[in-house]
Amino acid sequence: MDYKKSTASTNTVTHNIADFSAGTDNIYESVVVMSKRANQIAAKMKEDLNKKLKEFASNDSLEESTENREQVEISRYYEKLPKPTLIAQQEFLDDNIYFRNPDEEKQKLND
Repeated sequence: MDYKKSTASTNTVTHNIADFSAGTDNIYESVVVMSKRANQIAAKMKEDLNKKLKEFASNDSLEESTENREQVEISRYYEKLPKPTLIAQQEFLDDNIYFRNPDEEKQKLND
C-alpha cells in the first residue's frame, strides 16, 4: 500500500487491544508485525524524501531563495503525512499486511 494514499489518522487514536490480537491471537506478535511494517514504510518515506531533496543539491546558488521555498514545501508535505507507526497500525487493522510465522509453519510440517 502506498503511504501517500493512506487513510490513517495523523493523530494518535485509542483502540481496543483485542482488535490487535485478532489477526495473530497474540498481541506481542501483532506488535512485531506492525513494527516491521512501520520500519519498511519509514525507509520508503526517507528514500523518497532524499530523492526529491537531492534534486536541489546540484543547482547554482543564484536561485537559492526559490529552491529553499520548494524544499520547504516538500518538507512540509512529508511532515503532514501520518507517521509510519500509525500507517502500519491502520494497515494491520484493515488486514492489508501479509505476514507469516516461519516457526509455526515448521511446527505444522513436523506434526
